[in-house]
Amino acid sequence: MNASELAAEHGLHRVGARPPLGTYLKQTWARRDFAAQLAKSRIKAANQANRLGRVWEVLKPTLNALVYGFIFGVIQASSSRGPNYAAFVVIGVFLFEFFASSMSQGAKSITGNRSLVQSLNFPRMTLPVSVVMQQLYTLGPMILVMCLYVWILGEPPTWSWFLLVPLLVIYTCFNLGVALIFARLTVHLRDLTQLLPFITRLLMYTSGVLFMVDKIFAGHPWVERLYNFHPVYLVIEIARNSLMHGHPIQGIHWLTLSIISVVVLVFGVVFFWKAEERYGRVS
Repeated sequence: MNASELAAEHGLHRVGARPPLGTYLKQTWARRDFAAQLAKSRIKAANQANRLGRVWEVLKPTLNALVYGFIFGVIQASSSRGPNYAAFVVIGVFLFEFFASSMSQGAKSITGNRSLVQSLNFPRMTLPVSVVMQQLYTLGPMILVMCLYVWILGEPPTWSWFLLVPLLVIYTCFNLGVALIFARLTVHLRDLTQLLPFITRLLMYTSGVLFMVDKIFAGHPWVERLYNFHPVYLVIEIARNSLMHGHPIQGIHWLTLSIISVVVLVFGVVFFWKAEERYGRVS
C-alpha cells in the first residue's frame, strides 16, 4: 500500500481537492452568510467614494434610459418604437443592467480575488454567488424606481405587476448560471475580460432593449422565432407584458425562460465545480 492509498484509507484528502458535487453544494450553502456579507461590503465600498452614494445605483440606469430614449426615440424615431416608448425603454434598460453587471462582475469574481482564493480554504463558488447577491441587492431599489417611472409615464399599477417577483427569481437563477460560466472562463482565458464590454454592448443592442422585435423583423419571421429562445429578451418582454397595457402576457415565454434558466444554472454549477482545484492556482 502506497502513501496515497494509506492516506485515503484514513480519511485524509489532498489539500484543495475537489469534493463531490453534493458535498460541494452543501459547503457553498454553509457559506451563504459569508457570501451575503461580502456582497454588502462590496456595495458599501463601491459607494463610499461617491458623494451621492447608493443614489448612483438608480441614477446610472436612469441616465442610460434618458440617453437611449433621446437617441432612438427622438433623433432616430421610427415606426418600430411602439406605444409609450419611454416606459418601454425604461423597463429594458433597468432590467438589462442586472444581467450585464452579473456577467461582467461574475467574470472577475475569481481572478479579482486572487489573495482570498489562495490564502483561505472555502468553496470558490461562494465568490460568483456573492457577486450575483450584490447585484440582486442593488436591483431592489432599482425595481422600485423603475415601477415608479413606468407609473409616471402613464402605466397605472395592476395585479400583473406582481408577476415581477417570480420573473426576478427566474432571472436571478439565469444570471447566476452565466456568472459561474464566465468566472471559470476568465480563469482560463484572461483576455476575455477585455472583450466583455463589447459582448455586453452587442447583447444590449440585440436583446430588444430599445426596439420592438416584431416590428423590426416583421419581414423575417424566422428571426422572430429565434428571439423566442433569447433569455434576456424574454425577461424584458415578460416584464413589459406585465407592466404595460397592450402587451399581452404569453405563457410560452414563461415556460421557455424557465427551462433555459434551469439549464444554464445547472450547466454553470457543474462547469464551475469541475475546475475547483484550478482556482487555488490562479496567478
